[in-house]
Amino acid sequence: LAVVSGPVAPFVPYISDTGTKPPESGIFCFMINISSILGVATMCIRSLVIEKQNESSRFISPTCNILSLCIGLLGCVGMAIVASFQELSVTSVHDVGALVAFGSGVVYITLQSIISYKSCPQWNTYLMCRIRMAISLISCIAVIPMIVFASQIPMSKIHWIPSEKDYVYHFVSAICEWIVAFGFIFFFFTFIRD
Repeated sequence: LAVVSGPVAPFVPYISDTGTKPPESGIFCFMINISSILGVATMCIRSLVIEKQNESSRFISPTCNILSLCIGLLGCVGMAIVASFQELSVTSVHDVGALVAFGSGVVYITLQSIISYKSCPQWNTYLMCRIRMAISLISCIAVIPMIVFASQIPMSKIHWIPSEKDYVYHFVSAICEWIVAFGFIFFFFTFIRD
């Protein structure tokens, strides 16, 4: 048994780091693709719900609803790309997929937050609108340092040591990536009542 002396710095992996090598990569790919399909289904149902609600009260332009759906579907395509091209195998394609997934996802949840406010108070409560907007704002704020700091470091390594030069960039971008990902999950949970 090894005894560790001194403080141990936290290691936070990127989401993709959890599925870079077999057999984890197969499970990662499968689960991300399932999540992508469920995202498509949720977004399509949400779009249909908004379309039906909008028929009676005309709170938004139908084009806005379609635009929001298209941006959300683009994010799901980005997720499928992330799943299909492992982080260490085809880094550039994986990174483009991640950028599309996170960028489109943040735009989608922001548009959905705005649509929720437009449909208030008939179709949504102000509390739900505030919750959605808070999640959107946190995700929007977190996605910026995630992209900026991730672009400053090499993506060809998984394990980082705190004494390494770019460790802080990795740590901040990884934390922000997890915040944005959980933001998407919690945002989708708010659709349950709808």
